[in-house]
Amino acid sequence: MSVLGDLRTVAVHRDFRKLFAVRLVSQCGDGMFQAGLATLFFFQPENMATAGQVAAAFTVLLLPFTVVAPFAGPLLDRWRRRQVLLWGNLVRVPLALVLAVLMATVGVGPVVYVLALVTLGVNRFLLAALSAALPHVVPRAQLLMANTITPTLGAVSAVVGAGIGVVLSRVTPEGAVRDAVVLTVAGLFFGAASALALRLGRDQLGPEERGLPIGQAIAATLRDLADGARWLVRRGTPALGLGVMGVHRFLYGVNFIALILMSRNLLVDPTDADAGLAMFALLAGVSLAGNGVAIVLTPIAHERMRPATWVAVCLGIGVVSQGLLAASHAFAVVAVSAVLLGLSVQGAKIAVDTIVQRDTDDDYRGRAFSLYDMLYNAAFVGAAALAAVVLPDAGWSALVFAVLAVVYALTALGYRAANDRAEARLPA
Repeated sequence: MSVLGDLRTVAVHRDFRKLFAVRLVSQCGDGMFQAGLATLFFFQPENMATAGQVAAAFTVLLLPFTVVAPFAGPLLDRWRRRQVLLWGNLVRVPLALVLAVLMATVGVGPVVYVLALVTLGVNRFLLAALSAALPHVVPRAQLLMANTITPTLGAVSAVVGAGIGVVLSRVTPEGAVRDAVVLTVAGLFFGAASALALRLGRDQLGPEERGLPIGQAIAATLRDLADGARWLVRRGTPALGLGVMGVHRFLYGVNFIALILMSRNLLVDPTDADAGLAMFALLAGVSLAGNGVAIVLTPIAHERMRPATWVAVCLGIGVVSQGLLAASHAFAVVAVSAVLLGLSVQGAKIAVDTIVQRDTDDDYRGRAFSLYDMLYNAAFVGAAALAAVVLPDAGWSALVFAVLAVVYALTALGYRAANDRAEARLPA
């Protein structure tokens, strides 16, 4: 059934429509807010011209996804989820407005980083609360359907919000006001989402029973994650899959920051921020085309080889992409490299998802993917730190990309050998 057909099925429930409206408006504001931060951090003439500045901004943007996510569940087992949606969105209104004022008056600085970090951290709780609330607004038989379509359409809403943010930044006159408009409008969306949450009952979204005290719940979460990590290492193949994706994400992160810097400082006039943003959007779209190729090729590859073999092949594609970049920074070469890297990272991720799902017992599968999410984002933060040290402000270094190609090759060879040994130990 199509997404729209599934939506029509679950939308007959009035309370689902109310919760879904909160999600759409909140995530639209999220997209606008994040697009505003990205434009301000990376593509203003006076901001983020160096590798160190770009790396610092990426740490702010990604750290909440690494640190907050594992602990959202225990807290949501204690707090009324409707109140989380109400107050979480409401708290983001003054945060966004203060950020807007700072951007219009002071510009990017330490206070902006801190406020952005807090705002994005609150967003992690809101997304978790929206998911945890779904069983209270749809019948159990339709829960899988609702869990499938709501994140998808929420992501679409975030993309729409990002698009609105980009349009607003283009139509607003240049100057301090432009920096503040997008964040101000995002704050209005957060306020609207908070108001929409009032249409739901205070206790309607649970929890029906309060869980452990917060301190005990967080301690239990840490113990569970540690126990899950030990089990995955003993099992072998899932841990190797997570490890190889951590390395892949790390190397991809260095490339991503290099792409921003090249778009900003090398492939166009560095003083023309709009041209830099347009160049980055073009190359990011090219890389996403590589993701699309991976979605088509990976099922075909799985008919002909084991998922682990396809992971090694994808790492080999990464070698080629980095070898091309080491040879030249011409636009055509950068574009081809971006396609190949998009194919490499997405193809490997699909295969690793399959390995983790197949080889992990159900009792540990949730923890496996929590660890996966943490590692995936932490690797990008680590890549930002490395990029700040090794990349020039122009973003291109033949030596750096040659070293990355060698690391990809060694990772492919090491993963293939270690995985073969681990698969031999698995029970038949």
